[in-house]
Amino acid sequence: MTSPAAPRPAGLVRRVATATVLAVLASLLPAAPAPAAPAVNHTNPLVTQRADPHIVRHTDGYYYLTATVPEYDRIVLRRATTLQGLSTAPETTIWRRHTSGEMSAHIWAPEIHFINGRWYVYFAAGRADDIWRIRMYVLENSAANPLGGSWTERGRITTPWDTFALDASTFVAGGVRYLTWAQQEPGIATNSNLYLARMGADPWTITGPVTRLTVPTYDWETRGFRVAEGPAVIQRNGRIFLTYSASATDANYCLGLLTAAATADLLNPASWTKSPTPVFASNAATGQYGPGHNSFTTSDDGQSDILVYHDRNYRDISGDPLNDPNRRTRIQKLYWNADGTPNFGIPVPDGATPVRLRSHDLAANFVRHFAYRGRVEPNVTNLADSQFRIVTGLAGAGSVSLESTNFPGHYLRHRNYEIHLERDDGSALFRADASFVRRPGLADGAGISLESGNFPGRYVRHRTGLLFIEPVGTAAERGSATFHLE
Repeated sequence: MTSPAAPRPAGLVRRVATATVLAVLASLLPAAPAPAAPAVNHTNPLVTQRADPHIVRHTDGYYYLTATVPEYDRIVLRRATTLQGLSTAPETTIWRRHTSGEMSAHIWAPEIHFINGRWYVYFAAGRADDIWRIRMYVLENSAANPLGGSWTERGRITTPWDTFALDASTFVAGGVRYLTWAQQEPGIATNSNLYLARMGADPWTITGPVTRLTVPTYDWETRGFRVAEGPAVIQRNGRIFLTYSASATDANYCLGLLTAAATADLLNPASWTKSPTPVFASNAATGQYGPGHNSFTTSDDGQSDILVYHDRNYRDISGDPLNDPNRRTRIQKLYWNADGTPNFGIPVPDGATPVRLRSHDLAANFVRHFAYRGRVEPNVTNLADSQFRIVTGLAGAGSVSLESTNFPGHYLRHRNYEIHLERDDGSALFRADASFVRRPGLADGAGISLESGNFPGRYVRHRTGLLFIEPVGTAAERGSATFHLE
């Protein structure tokens, strides 16, 4: 072993210098897209009659969920060690509205954050004598478990205008803590725009200039009302992605997206790029309407990003949508495109969440349907084409079937040994052709292989970009008949 004082060989010096240079260069480059991550298994809806959901995963091993209740009169909190566990976790009321004055009506959209060793809840509230005088407020709790301890009212968040303001959220970027929120600005004919400012010495005070990030102008932002609200931030791949909700809180509600480089001046509006189309919207095929007011968390294994949001499972609402209690908290995996941008897909159907099947031997390729033919392709930006629910086999007997996410009731089935996506016609032949026996991956036991239920010895495999059921013998064939769930 070379002592610290001994001279280094020239080759070692060169290798160390080269490694140092490479490390510096790597630190200057945007992070690579998120690697492949295992499938997540959840059941939707997660919680009924809970809107504007906010879920955080804390270092104590618990997920914490708070959300708007239909009565708009209190703030609730629940915790569990798993995301699905939140569905049945006991719920605690941590604060109730005042009987008069400020914070006495329309208790909306609480968010819970852990900042500098204390818990904070941001929320919006009106007055009993003026329910639309909505402003933003903060609660503080120093207890380790926020379901216990006492909550101190830290008062109203002051902004440049004493106007309708709501949906405060906070994040840290580049070592700076920011507050982002929605507000009605005098002189602008909208219901609310999005704003950003640095936070001061405490997490209920902003300091310095306030930046207007976006004003609702697109048709999908102005249906029913001219709204940009509910900002939420996720940071990945050298960029900051800020989602927001737009339009009225009925089936028109949807998510927009702003993007900035992580190294940019976030208080410069020019640093942000706005998506010209919604990134997440109602979907009649899956029966999900008005998805919005989201937050982000991570999966139980920490390897996947999870989109948290609310929606309804029906389109038509009688009366004011705010009086309809049936917005539900839902979760689904957030995927990432090859260019490092998020792919939200569509609101998945109620029930078990879908998965993607990644090819073992063509690691960038996923099983998908296109023109009702089963294929494997890379860069499937129409994400739902590559999402399937693995359900109990239509033919039973320990088999499974793969149901399309964006064409519910349609399944992958073989016909003439080719894999097609077709609607279940109820026939015994269809159900047999659409049922497969799930086996450990032929090329990798961590994956899966799908053996035809009615043609034993034939497996789903890809060849020339298409899917077939064929006998498998060689190592290459085993590789093409093995898939990994994501």
